[in-house]
Amino acid sequence: MPLLTILGIAVALAMDAFAVAIATGVCLKQVSVRQTFRLSWHFGLFQAMMPVIGWGLGASIQGYIAAYAHWLAFVLLALVGSNMLREALALEKEQEGAADAPPRDATRGMTMVFLSVATSIDALAVGLSMSMLRVSIFYPALIIGLVAGAFTIIGLHLGKRVARLGWISLWAELAGGLVLWLIGLNILREHGVFAGWF
Repeated sequence: MPLLTILGIAVALAMDAFAVAIATGVCLKQVSVRQTFRLSWHFGLFQAMMPVIGWGLGASIQGYIAAYAHWLAFVLLALVGSNMLREALALEKEQEGAADAPPRDATRGMTMVFLSVATSIDALAVGLSMSMLRVSIFYPALIIGLVAGAFTIIGLHLGKRVARLGWISLWAELAGGLVLWLIGLNILREHGVFAGWF
């Protein structure tokens, strides 16, 4: 498979991670080197692992995975997005308190795992496709992981810069939660869930 084709796939797969990283940067407001490394490492690692897992599973169970993977991605993104919306709506009350509580760190614990899985589900399908095409997976998986990691770093720091514009911070955090919901809904739309609705 040509490098340009692999890069095109990698960039397309990295878009969800990029959007989620922006939303995370907005919520954190201050992003450390450790947080940057953790999120970019995990997003890159999951984006690289999923195609390998998909490739290993092969075409025999593609129908079963395809039937549920988009729902899993939607639920995970909706959970994290709902939590971000709840925290954004509580922001005014927190600011009225004597001391501001630090924002919840989405680069730690289960939140990071949920986000890593949710943003890399599409890569599983790519791995299944490459298995059917009998394409070697390890080189494409490496490129996919590196691109996702790089886009995560850019998105995280872009979100941090947006959050510094104090007056826009609340709206940006609300938008971040809504973006996660929209990404999840778009995944469902791409898989034809809403086909009969309109």
